[in-house]
Amino acid sequence: MRVGTVKEIKNHEYRVGLTPESARELVSHGHEVWVETGAGLGIGASDDDYSGAGAKIVATAAQVFAECEMVVKVKEPQAGERAMLREGQILYTYLHLAPDPEQTADLVKSGVTAIAYETVTGPGGTLPLLKPMSQVAGRMSIQAGATALEKAHGGRGVLLGGVPGVLPARVMVIGGGVVGFNAAQMAVGLGADVTILDRSPEVLERLGIHFESRAKTRFANSSNIRQMLCEAELVIGAVLVPGAAAPKLITREMLSCMKPGAVLVDVAIDQGGCFETSRPTTHEDPTFTVDGIVHYCVANMPGAVARTSTYALNNVTLPHALEIANNGWQAALKADPHLANGLNVHAGKITYEAVARELGYDYVPMADVLG
Repeated sequence: MRVGTVKEIKNHEYRVGLTPESARELVSHGHEVWVETGAGLGIGASDDDYSGAGAKIVATAAQVFAECEMVVKVKEPQAGERAMLREGQILYTYLHLAPDPEQTADLVKSGVTAIAYETVTGPGGTLPLLKPMSQVAGRMSIQAGATALEKAHGGRGVLLGGVPGVLPARVMVIGGGVVGFNAAQMAVGLGADVTILDRSPEVLERLGIHFESRAKTRFANSSNIRQMLCEAELVIGAVLVPGAAAPKLITREMLSCMKPGAVLVDVAIDQGGCFETSRPTTHEDPTFTVDGIVHYCVANMPGAVARTSTYALNNVTLPHALEIANNGWQAALKADPHLANGLNVHAGKITYEAVARELGYDYVPMADVLG
C-alpha cells in the first residue's frame, strides 16, 4: 500500500503523523511511504531522515492526497485538505467529529473511509490511541494554568505551590480519567491544594489509594462542583464521553461565584468543551476572559511539545497503521473489533453512533459496512 503523511497546517501544530522510524517500519513491510517535504521539521526530523528510512519526499500535500491510498495525520483535516480527499481513500487521524458539523459534512461528501484515533478502543473500554495525548494534555494543563494565573497574563496572581506562610492555590480537577489523573499528579507535585471530582466510586477509590493525603477526592454532583468552583483558583475540565460532545458542567451563571482572575483550562475543547463559555483558542492566542475568569481552551495542546507528543502517538498508532496497510482496511477491521470502533465515516455514511446522534445523521452499523 502507498501510505502518505503531510505537514500539519493547523495553527501552531508541529506534530507529524509518521516519524522516520515509523516510515522505516512501513517500508520494511513492503509498503511505499510518501512524505511531504518539511513535514517532520517540527519534531526535528529532516527530509534526509525520511529518505534514509526509505520514504519518498514529495513537494506538496496535494501529491500525497492525490496518490496515496492511506493518509496518516495527527489533527483533523482542515478545509483545504478535506477538498483533496477522495472516494475509497483511507484517512487515519484524530477527527473529533461530534462538535464539528462542517468537517463531518465534508468527509461524508468526499466518500473517504475515515478512522479516528480517539474512538479506537482497547480491552476494558480503554482508548489507547487517545491515552498518550491525554497524558500530555493533562500534564500541560497545569503548566498552562499556572502561567495563566500570573498577573501579567490576566490571572489572579497566585503561585500554585504557595510559599512558607502563604497558602497554595486550590486546584479543582473535574474528571478522574487519564487527563484528570495526570493533571492532579502535576499539581500535587507543585505543592497545590488539589481536589479531584468524578462520578465513579471506583475511580474515586483508585485515586484516593494512589494520592493518599496528597490530593482530596469528591463525588461530582452539581452541589459539590458549585462549592469547589467558588473556592478554586484553577479549574481543569477533564471529562470525556467517547466520540460525543462533552457535557457542559459549568455554566456562565456559575462563573459569578468564582474569584476574579481564576483560571479555567478546558482540556475537553476538542469535543466541544465542558464549560458553557469555552471556545477553541490557539497557541498563538491561548486565553480569553469572560466575566473576569481567564479561559485557556487550546484545541491542540500537545502540539506545543511536538517531539514528545509525536513519538508517544506513533508508539500506539503505528501497529494499527501496519494492520491496515498489510491487510486492507476491511480485513483489518474484521480481524480487530477494537480497530473497527475507530471507523467514523465510510462511503458517505456515518458509522459511529454517537456522532450520528449528535449531528443528526442516519447511523449505519459497522456490521453493515463490513458485510
